[in-house]
Amino acid sequence: MSLAPSFLKAPSVWRRLAVPVALALVALTATAVPAQAAPPTAAVALGDSFISGEGAGAYQPVVDVNGQAQAFPGWSAANSNAFFCHRSANASLLRASLPGIQDRFNLACSGGQPQDIANASGAREKGRTVAAQLDQLRAVGRTHDIDLVLIGLGSNNTQFTFGDVAVKCANQFVADAWTGWWEFWAYIGGPVPQAPCAAGDLATPAQLSAARAETTSAVREVLRTLDEIDADGVHRVVLQDYTNPLPTDLESSLWEEDGRADDRDKFRALGAERYRAGCPIHRASLAAGHLFSTGLGALVSGVHGALRNDFPGDDLVYLNVQRAFDGARLCERTGSPGNALATPIRLQDGPTGTFLTDLAGYDKIAIQRIANSCVTSFQTCQESWHPNAAGHGVLGQCLTGAVTTASRAVQCVRSSSGEITVS
Repeated sequence: MSLAPSFLKAPSVWRRLAVPVALALVALTATAVPAQAAPPTAAVALGDSFISGEGAGAYQPVVDVNGQAQAFPGWSAANSNAFFCHRSANASLLRASLPGIQDRFNLACSGGQPQDIANASGAREKGRTVAAQLDQLRAVGRTHDIDLVLIGLGSNNTQFTFGDVAVKCANQFVADAWTGWWEFWAYIGGPVPQAPCAAGDLATPAQLSAARAETTSAVREVLRTLDEIDADGVHRVVLQDYTNPLPTDLESSLWEEDGRADDRDKFRALGAERYRAGCPIHRASLAAGHLFSTGLGALVSGVHGALRNDFPGDDLVYLNVQRAFDGARLCERTGSPGNALATPIRLQDGPTGTFLTDLAGYDKIAIQRIANSCVTSFQTCQESWHPNAAGHGVLGQCLTGAVTTASRAVQCVRSSSGEITVS
């Protein structure tokens, strides 16, 4: 005789009992484990100075590799201090209109190189004491759904850096303006040439090719990391290139002073005049500078093309901003630097915190000392020749266009009236 309860032997009775029991269990489970809220959406900036907000002021504290927030440490502090990443509240990511984005994280660092994406910046020479940008990105991914990543990378690498290029060409002009070829000119590291910069002085084709390979590898790691950490797997990645702060030629009032142009020996009045306007540079150097900018654009475009092939399912957009400052570059029009979208070159006489707006009246010994301050304390001049707050605002408009487009590659252009279009 079976000892089982009689209702277990009656299938119809069991079915009538099991249904309400199951429903009750479902109700209890729903009550005990509430539905998890979706994480807030985020936009993240990675890369170097053109993304961090260099030149735009309003720099915010930066958490260093030890987890300590570094506020402004004083002008005489080491340039490796995390604060000198110069993450600005006016950076383009923070100025752009980004529908659907709840939080924004600026993880870029002025001077950033491709190797800083996967490695702590302080591990290399002249790096800053911040964690690898991928580690910072993973931290955001733990609390947010990352929907947009803005990357500006390539102008600094193991082959060349934008800062070195700018210092080289400006110093050669200053040396030419204040000293004769026969006079001793002992900058840090030895005498400085006085000839205009040529294209090969800035970056050779071989160096650009090597820089492109470095940058491609770094951005590839970003895309792989996003595929691992993004909450819903849906995100747009915008690769932005660079715009030249200087025009293809200076406005005519800056061509000569006291009857002296920059193609002769010693022209101090002209040197001081161009410094006041923010563009201490030989006219003959400008073409080389624009070839360098074009090369950086090709570098970023090449990275975009390679990774579009490697990650065909990813939403990857190339943002060309090389014409975003047309008509508003330094010394392009009378009234510079006040009417420009880029910061002028400004030096300090040592890490004093006082920027010199005029070099008139200084002799060559003083000029030597002032120029050397930029070399020994780079934080005193690192804002030079970068987008200013208005310039980063324009780049923010460019980013807005790149976020809302259906195209995989777009160009941001400033018209003569100042209108910004992205197409």
